[in-house]
Amino acid sequence: MMTKPIIVITGATSGLGQLVALEMAKQGAHLVLTARSKTRSEVTEKMIKESVPAAEISFFYGDLSSMRDVTRLGQEISSVFPKIDVLINNAGLHGFEQRITADGFSEMMAVNYFAPWLLTQTLERSLRAAGNAKIINVASEASRRHGVLKLPGDLLNTASFTYRGSSEIYGKTKLLNIMFTSELARRWAGTGISVHALNPGFNVTGLGRELWFSSMLKHLLNFFRIGDPRKGAEIIIRLMSDPKYQESSGGYFNVGTGNPIVPVQPGGDRVMENKLWNDTRDILQQKGFFGN
Repeated sequence: MMTKPIIVITGATSGLGQLVALEMAKQGAHLVLTARSKTRSEVTEKMIKESVPAAEISFFYGDLSSMRDVTRLGQEISSVFPKIDVLINNAGLHGFEQRITADGFSEMMAVNYFAPWLLTQTLERSLRAAGNAKIINVASEASRRHGVLKLPGDLLNTASFTYRGSSEIYGKTKLLNIMFTSELARRWAGTGISVHALNPGFNVTGLGRELWFSSMLKHLLNFFRIGDPRKGAEIIIRLMSDPKYQESSGGYFNVGTGNPIVPVQPGGDRVMENKLWNDTRDILQQKGFFGN
């Protein structure tokens, strides 16, 4: 009797992550979902089980802006699931004002970049145990509006920004996701684990929830069928299920066509990607969140 694949998804109580969770439940996966709100997790579980009554769902609770929570989440998940088949780093935030986390990071940088980096490392043993695990990192073509990347300064930048300036910060975090994917593929070569990043396109999701008119905008865009998150969910599912994407690792792929995208510089620059990895590791080690 075949065991159900174990799929870990962050940001699964709304948007892309929720849609992917529902589809993978239909395909018989055991869902391992991270959540910050018990209320939203209960709504998500009810929605999935209305469609798939036999769905197996395990929730783990924590705040992805807290590296202590991220480490704890990873440890709790790996202790319950010593083998993980898929990790989908989907959770993301586009904040329109600067907020500093308890760890001293910009909230956007913490949630969008440091959290997936650290969670992936914490789950490494369980991913390796699967033999052919897959890691999917949700990036974005917003990365092309990142300005100029400065390392390690941008990782630690907590300066205030304007509504307009928020797009540059968000773009940087998404560029870092792409660069992290590429470097991780090189470092984990030979483990059987494949890792890819993707551009989900413009989606009507929780990313814009801080806009006062976000609800009205969502209804308007849905009416005109613009920003359908189902398209973003579809490319995530293809990357984990289509055998052709398992023949390589470290790619960045586009919504719709599924074709590879050449990332904006310094994405693809091995020297900069290696520096990003080392700077990230050093920062997290100095703050006590990553072992030597």
